[in-house]
Amino acid sequence: MLTVLVDYDSGNLHSAEKAFQRMAAETGAGDVLVSSRPEDVARATRIVLPGDGAFPACRQALSDHAGLFEAIDEGVTRRGVPFLGICVGMQMLATRGLEYRETAGFGWIGGEVARIAPADPAFKVPHMGWNDLVIDHPHPVLAGIATGDHAYFVHSYAMRVTDPGQLLAHVDYAGPVTAIVGRDNIVGTQFHPEKSQATGLRLIANFLRWRP
Repeated sequence: MLTVLVDYDSGNLHSAEKAFQRMAAETGAGDVLVSSRPEDVARATRIVLPGDGAFPACRQALSDHAGLFEAIDEGVTRRGVPFLGICVGMQMLATRGLEYRETAGFGWIGGEVARIAPADPAFKVPHMGWNDLVIDHPHPVLAGIATGDHAYFVHSYAMRVTDPGQLLAHVDYAGPVTAIVGRDNIVGTQFHPEKSQATGLRLIANFLRWRP
């Protein structure tokens, strides 16, 4: 078994790598590899796509690595490999992103990524820090995680999901903000599980055990 964290020069993957290695050891989930090589993604039994920064820059950086998105797409949409997108890695699952300019996403989860607009101007953007999850739909990756458990967020844009059934969890930030999405063999978290202490480590362990 091999979990590949896709490295396409979009953020420091050190803390994510450590968290996945720790939980892979605890769950007997095999090896964890950080790689930008399409051939490594092609042999992965789980794929994790992190992402920090702006949606268009992440999308471009992924495209700049020849064959990398194609390997991810082949694994996820054709072979049914379990997939986890983190932060902008989750946002890119959407139909389109509206940060700076309209940018096409993967189209795996219908919806768009737009700037957070809290109803109360006292709530600052970016949405930064700890916030309590509200679980909307049960899911194997959320086993043992309940409404009120908190996770660590840093973002100014959020996904607006077209199908409410694909919204697994949200947080309240003077209005609902998407926290977790999913369908079939695909899940995504807006927060950083590797920075979310017990909640994040549980989610990583659940993902590593997940057999969609």
